Amino acid sequence: MGAALSSRLFARHALLPQGWRRDVLLEWDAAGDLTAVTENAAPPAGAEVAQYVLPGMVNLHSHAFQRALGGMTEMAGDGPDSFWTWRELMYRFARHITPEQMESIAAQLFAECLRHGYTAVCEFHYLQRDAAGALYARPAETAERVLAAARTSGIGMTMLPVLYSHAGFGAQPLKPEQARFRTGADDVLRIIEALAPLRNGQVEVGFAPHSLRAAGVAQIREVAQALPHGRPIHIHIAEQQGEVRQCLDVSGRRPVQYLYDHLDVDARWCLVHATHVQADEVARMAASGAVAGLCPTTEANLGDGLFPLAEFIAAGGRFGIGSDSHVSQSPVEELRWLEYGQRLQRQQRNVAATANERRVGDYLWQAALQGGAQAAGRKLGALAPGCRADLLVLDDAHVNLCGVAIENVLGSVLFCGNDNLVRDVLCGGQWQVRGARHVAQDAIATAYRRTLAQLRTL
Repeated sequence: MGAALSSRLFARHALLPQGWRRDVLLEWDAAGDLTAVTENAAPPAGAEVAQYVLPGMVNLHSHAFQRALGGMTEMAGDGPDSFWTWRELMYRFARHITPEQMESIAAQLFAECLRHGYTAVCEFHYLQRDAAGALYARPAETAERVLAAARTSGIGMTMLPVLYSHAGFGAQPLKPEQARFRTGADDVLRIIEALAPLRNGQVEVGFAPHSLRAAGVAQIREVAQALPHGRPIHIHIAEQQGEVRQCLDVSGRRPVQYLYDHLDVDARWCLVHATHVQADEVARMAASGAVAGLCPTTEANLGDGLFPLAEFIAAGGRFGIGSDSHVSQSPVEELRWLEYGQRLQRQQRNVAATANERRVGDYLWQAALQGGAQAAGRKLGALAPGCRADLLVLDDAHVNLCGVAIENVLGSVLFCGNDNLVRDVLCGGQWQVRGARHVAQDAIATAYRRTLAQLRTL
């Protein structure tokens, strides 16, 4: 992990919760928390000076091991391809990964996420058992490996051990290729307990029922009630039309309706994807305070569909973004395609805006920060005292920011060009990216290449 060269940074322009402000002095302590954010300050002697500083983005949905699968599923089959055919390929890939390989894949992913502007990740972790389907001697072995990768990269993490008991609605038995994922309520609670000593300013531990098709509501309720107060709960829901039809066939209710009818969904919850929801479900999600976890690049890659973002915003809903299967590691790409999907569907421009914030780039970044921080269950998402010292310094020398008025900076970052404009990244008070390179980039990449060479011989 990179060492902090200073505990303060002077920003000519900083994005604070109330918007862009000039001449801001940011200070943080040894624990990695911001202690003071002073506007209209003078640059102290010897302090590092940056032109544009943003809060680091939260990646609220990740399956880290899938990073190594990227690009390997882009060949058409004999019949129509879908999420379900992709899933079979993913299962075969997951069958062979060792804990050591999982750690090197995750470290590579997290270093990439940091370089592109994510400073925190929520790991929806369901690869819990060995290749034969047996629990490791340490039940939290694979989760601990992913957390070790987070420490190596320096990214903050919310670890979400997954409850995964069934192959489909109606408590269908798991298939052999799902044996590595199998957990009951007791298993998940043991893993959560084993991870408790690892919680600190950079790490939180929550819980994730995989989906309503993979976990029964009684199981979900058991773990949710045993989970310490305030911990986050994430669930995949209504991602695919097939899932919606299956839920209707078994329960007579759509997935989001069924969830809200049977469980107490509140602001602790993150409903991941929720792609196929009706007006009443949109209203219930927004009213509950739950976060919609949107992953546009993965949802596009898998052919999921488009979330009704405009309606959700109008209802006062909260949302954040995630990279999910990691076909992209860029928050810019997620936010860009979140907006562009709406434009294509509605045949209009500048959809993600409100009466209080007309600039789409500013609205998307700030809204995703707030939703992501809530979903992570950590003090994130703002340059404010008490929050983690997670921030991005933009490359002010890049031509895309040359002469740009401050109110148009985020619009340029999100909607102009494909270069990465993140130059430096501070995470938990430590500089992890300098000059667009991760401080451990070479060592992490060497281990990742070795893992790829092993996996691609299988």
